[in-house]
Amino acid sequence: MSRYVADPVAVGLVAGVVLDRMLGDPRRLHPVAGFGTLALRVERALYAPSRRRGAVAEGVLVGGAVLLGAAGSRLPPGPRALAVAAATWAVLGGRSLEREATAVAAAAGGGDLDGARQRVRSLVGRDPSTLDADGLARACTESLAENTVDAVVAPLLWGAVAGLPGLLGHRAVNTLDAMVGHRSTRYERYGWAAARVDDVAAWVPSRVTVLLTAADAQLRSGRGAIVVRTARRDGPRHPSPNAGPVEAAWAAALGIRLGGSNTYGEVVEDRGVLGDGPAPTVRDVPRATALLRRVTWAALGTAVGLRLARRALSR
Repeated sequence: MSRYVADPVAVGLVAGVVLDRMLGDPRRLHPVAGFGTLALRVERALYAPSRRRGAVAEGVLVGGAVLLGAAGSRLPPGPRALAVAAATWAVLGGRSLEREATAVAAAAGGGDLDGARQRVRSLVGRDPSTLDADGLARACTESLAENTVDAVVAPLLWGAVAGLPGLLGHRAVNTLDAMVGHRSTRYERYGWAAARVDDVAAWVPSRVTVLLTAADAQLRSGRGAIVVRTARRDGPRHPSPNAGPVEAAWAAALGIRLGGSNTYGEVVEDRGVLGDGPAPTVRDVPRATALLRRVTWAALGTAVGLRLARRALSR
């Protein structure tokens, strides 16, 4: 009888999620910050208002991250599990998202709007200078929904499918989208590749997030079908093909209304109306952070299940 050996990627994913829930982001020498510094250097060397230049930068940076992950995948099982755990901890952001949203809601609920507006900048790219307490609550809730895909579900699924290269490659893709993928005069062409690659990388994870949100709502209140229906109906109103369905699903699951107009520097963006409930208040932010936690554990279970199923099929 052959001895069972645990899958090092599955073990590493579990350990990484536990580390993220316990510790949040590394406070010093964060690898993602280091990657961002490297991306800025590449931008200084390659920048031009050109899609081709942006695509070259995307290929160099994402390709480098994938190759680094591939090298780590050659490690023996024990060290590989440790490497996956460390990478998972580094690329996840669920605990830090929860911490920041809670702090914003506490400041806004306590009347410190200036402090809340300053703090919310760590979560959103929109201009918070005119947001009242309810507007800050909406910003927090929408950021939690969108970033549950980018900072929790997508990296776990990419890790399950492709191991270390998937974890590191996805984080590179998403970080570049955050840096240069937005619509502005400088990045309209240079950031085109970053935005499109991120859309593709997050397409399946965003739909999985909708289904996990629906499953949670079904277990808690029997509203799973409403969540799916709202995501399908209202998601296309949002300019992002991935954030829209998830924000609409969260609106339905929480019984609130999200969406509206946001200001991003020189751009005013209409994100449609998502959901049928009342506008969120600061009292809804703790409910949103609790939903993030539940979706995190459900995503981990899904990722480990996928990993073990893949292993069984390969035998």
